[in-house]
Amino acid sequence: MATQTSDLLAAAAPRTVAVVRQITDDQLDLPTPCQDYQVRDLLNHLYEVVVNFQALAGRSSVTWADKPDHLTDGWRDRFETETGRLVEAWSDPASEEGVSPGMGMPQPVVGAMALLDLTVHGWDLAVATGQPYEPAPEVLPALHELAAQLAPTARQMGVFGEAVPVDGTLPELPRLLGMTGRDPAWTPR
Repeated sequence: MATQTSDLLAAAAPRTVAVVRQITDDQLDLPTPCQDYQVRDLLNHLYEVVVNFQALAGRSSVTWADKPDHLTDGWRDRFETETGRLVEAWSDPASEEGVSPGMGMPQPVVGAMALLDLTVHGWDLAVATGQPYEPAPEVLPALHELAAQLAPTARQMGVFGEAVPVDGTLPELPRLLGMTGRDPAWTPR
């Protein structure tokens, strides 16, 4: 079976996995568009997102307090495996029913949050490491809607930075990046 969330995750995942696979060990200390995050930090965060949102699909509680280093032997392969498990976890129709007990949000919103992280952090990692990145076009409308919905709270919590003004005639990705507090023209210093 599949759900709308799993279909969108399945479209987005290979693009981010491809970026992660191309990151070399000598790039782990590079800066990213996420303030205070180097590539290593952002990879560990994204790994946590991929693993924790598998559990959230089944309405299990998760902790974000633990900060293990996932970048040990075979981390690129494990990231791909865990990303596949994320897609699978959200393919169960029950994953989109009701409210997340741990997050207090509708389950479809929780699933879309995983999609947002996978897509936006895919761009973050790509631009930080000099790789091209083109998101799956079918994910962008849902992510625009989600980012607009979550932006005020996400900014208060420090999850999004202040909106970066972006020309409304630009393609969808730069506009999404601006909503999440990223400068679409960011380059490593």
